[in-house]
Order: sequence, then structure tokens, then C-alpha cells
Amino acid sequence: MTGPGEPSVVERYLRLGLELGRHVDGLVDAYYGPAGLAAAVAAAPLEPPDRLAMAARRLLADLDTGRELGDPTGVDPGPASGADAGRRRWLRSQVVGLEMTARRLAGEPVTYADEVEACYGVRPVRADEGAVARAHRELDDELPGTGPLAERLEAWRDAHIVPPDLVGRAIDALAEELRARTAEMFGLPDGEHVAFELVRGQPWSGFNYYLGDLRSRVAVNTDLPVLSTGLAHLVAHEAYPGHHTEHTRKEAGLVRRRRWWEESIFLVGTPQCLLAEGLADLGLEVVFGQRPEQVVAPILRPLGIRYDAAAIAALAGAFEVLGAVRQNAAFRLHEDGADPDEVIDEVARFGLVPRARAAKAVEFLTHPTWRAYVTCYVEGLPRCRAYVGGEPSRFERLLSEQLVPADLETAPEAAPETARP
Repeated sequence: MTGPGEPSVVERYLRLGLELGRHVDGLVDAYYGPAGLAAAVAAAPLEPPDRLAMAARRLLADLDTGRELGDPTGVDPGPASGADAGRRRWLRSQVVGLEMTARRLAGEPVTYADEVEACYGVRPVRADEGAVARAHRELDDELPGTGPLAERLEAWRDAHIVPPDLVGRAIDALAEELRARTAEMFGLPDGEHVAFELVRGQPWSGFNYYLGDLRSRVAVNTDLPVLSTGLAHLVAHEAYPGHHTEHTRKEAGLVRRRRWWEESIFLVGTPQCLLAEGLADLGLEVVFGQRPEQVVAPILRPLGIRYDAAAIAALAGAFEVLGAVRQNAAFRLHEDGADPDEVIDEVARFGLVPRARAAKAVEFLTHPTWRAYVTCYVEGLPRCRAYVGGEPSRFERLLSEQLVPADLETAPEAAPETARP
């Protein structure tokens, strides 16, 4: 039991995340929990990382011994529910990630693989160079023209650059169709809304800023040309049925309905990120089908945007394999100690991307917030795809329930009924 005036387990979890967020800009990806708690953390003296690591260990001990989870708003949570064990398991995996972040900030030497495993719940491995070589051969066979493969691929990509004045219209058209299909398949809470904006000067291609109250701001980075080949995936990933959809369904179903306030904070460096990125990457094929290109083409072509559906479909598998090159780059940077310029050249060569795009990838991998995050993409998509297995009800569980990466190893025998928002 929690004593009078003693912070609950959930309040301590929220506080730990907010306090670590003062050390790592961007670690708190979203927060719409009790405003007074956030204000109190912001006004208090900065807690050193070693004390935060100790606080994380105490929190893990209390989770293991069954201390009451509680409600940080002071409302009586009532008797423990049947979901209490699952909540503890989810919270424990989150706190393990936060403890690792605190330990690293405190200067404790940690290998890259150990850091990723503690933070995201899976152990990263280097990409199979044989698979990368096979993807190169597949692209060589499919791409038109002659000459060096990288040059032919760059020319093909350049032919799919969306004119800057059409980017906004294309995003709106794609979002409209994706939203309609997501609402039909899974339901969306009343009043949810996404606002899109174009930005520059960021290490990512797109970002969902979840604002709470069922609202998101999605930023699309235009530092590099926007390609029609990946635009539908980006909109699906960030909005429908990806990050925005997950955030709104969990706010409506878990925070508002069940008062599970731990869901009111989204923290980089925790396993919830791996599931979030995996389901967001899977989202386009869930709502548009395994060959979404045939749905995307009639949305973009009337706008005067080139979109070669047949070629994009034929090359999709090879492009997915090449995405794992980023994980090799992370190992090269953080375990091998390779020079970043050398790694940029390797990403360009093995990933078959222009050096400017390779440099943007390495910028992401060397950012203090995102250095270990690439595993969420490389490992998240195949694990979520295998878990869902073509069953929309299992994708709905990813959108609505507290799962950990280990839950993705075997598909559920029967998905429980999930309340629609």
C-alpha cells in the first residue's frame, strides 16, 4: 500500500521520466499528464543522473513487490483490476529503459548492444551483408537503364521528387483517404485532429508531436527533396493509422476511461517506442493492403505527381532490406568507434543513397536523443508484422493495449474484445 502523502508508483514513474527529460532534450516525446506534476518537476533543483538511476531501481523493486500503482491525481483507483499484472509488466519494462538512460548519463560505461536491449527490449544485431548484396542485385535487375547502380537509382528517385508547391496538397489528399479507412477499420475518438506542417533543419524526415486532448502536429522535413515513393508511408506512419491513431486511442481508452496515467507520457529510450514505430511502419499495408501502391497511385496522379506503382511495388522488398544498413552504421559509430565521415560513405555505398541522405542518417545516429533509436525501425516492423499476421484485430491490440516486445514473439490465441473509442 501507498502511505498517506507518499507518491504512488505511477506518479513516481511520471516524475522519473520528466526529470530525465530535463537532462536529454526530446526524451519526453509527449506529456499530457497532471500539469501540476510537470510544473513541480520543472521548478525543482535538477536531480543528478546517478540519483535518478537509484530512483529507477527503487521503483523496479516496488513494482516487483506489488506496491499499489495508484492514481497521481489523487482519485481512489478502487480495487486492483485483472489487468494489474500486465500494467506492472509494462511499467517494469519502461523503467528498465529509463534506468539505462540514467546510468549512461551518469557516465557508466555501457556497450551499444546492452544499451539498446535495456532501452528497447530487443538485442540488436548487425544486418546480414549477404541480404544487402542480394537486395543490390534485385535492384540492378529491376531498375531501367545501364551504368552504376547507385546512379540509376538516384535518377529513378529524382524522377519521383514531389514539386515543392504540391507537397502540402499531396499530404492532405493521402491523409484524407488514410483517415477514412482507419476510422472504418478501427474507429477514431470523436474530436481527434492532425495538423500538418513543413519544416527544415531536423535530423528526421517526419515527426508526430502529440499534444494531448486527441490532437497532433505532424512536421514533415523538407531539408531533402520529398519523394512520392515514400510519402504515403510517411503520412500513414505519423498519422493514420500510425502514431496519432495510437496516441488518441490510448488517451481515450486507457487514460480517460481507465485512468492509467502512465500512458500520458511517451518516453524515448523505452520499449513503447519499438512497438510504436513497428506498428506505424506497418500501418500503410494494414489499411491499404499488402500492395498499397495500387491505392496510392490514383490519389497522387491527379495532382500531377509521378508515381510508378508497378516499379515501387517491385522494389519495396529490396528497399526494406537496405533500411537495415542504418543499424550497421550505428554499430560502426558506437561500438567500432568509426569516423562519422567514413560511416557516411558506407551508408551511401551499401544503402544506395546520395551522400546528403547518408549524412542525414548519420546525423540521426549521432544525435544524443536518437543514437540508439534506429533499432525501433529495423526490429519493430518485422516483429509487428509477424505478430499481426494479416489479422486487423491484432493490429488493433497494438493501437489500444499495453504490450511489450516479448508479446510480439507469439501471436495471441484469441484477441480480447477491444473497446472502440
